[in-house]
Amino acid sequence: MATTTIERWVRVEGQEIALDPEGYLVDMTDWSPAVAEALAAEEERELTAEHWEVIEVLRDFYARYEMAPAMRPLVKAVGQALGPEKGKSLHLMKLFPDSPAKAGARLAGLPKPTNCL
Repeated sequence: MATTTIERWVRVEGQEIALDPEGYLVDMTDWSPAVAEALAAEEERELTAEHWEVIEVLRDFYARYEMAPAMRPLVKAVGQALGPEKGKSLHLMKLFPDSPAKAGARLAGLPKPTNCL
């Protein structure tokens, strides 16, 4: 069994939530909307309703497939859930400019997508 190195924490509602070296939650059960807000604040990102829509799609995808989607499956899942206008790479890049799949998964409290560097 692999062990995860705890590099740092994010403080949420008086609790320290452990993060791995890349900033993903060590324990997915620690996730809450408040944790997502704290992680977003670390990136100087304010979560809008559109961010929350994508976070919900990511969490639903994980619940269904037990994995965080890479970019192509994410675009498809967002399109199916939110419609063709939002199911485009450009829309997701506006919300998460660095990497929609990685940044979205991190904020959704999911593991890093396996096909993302």
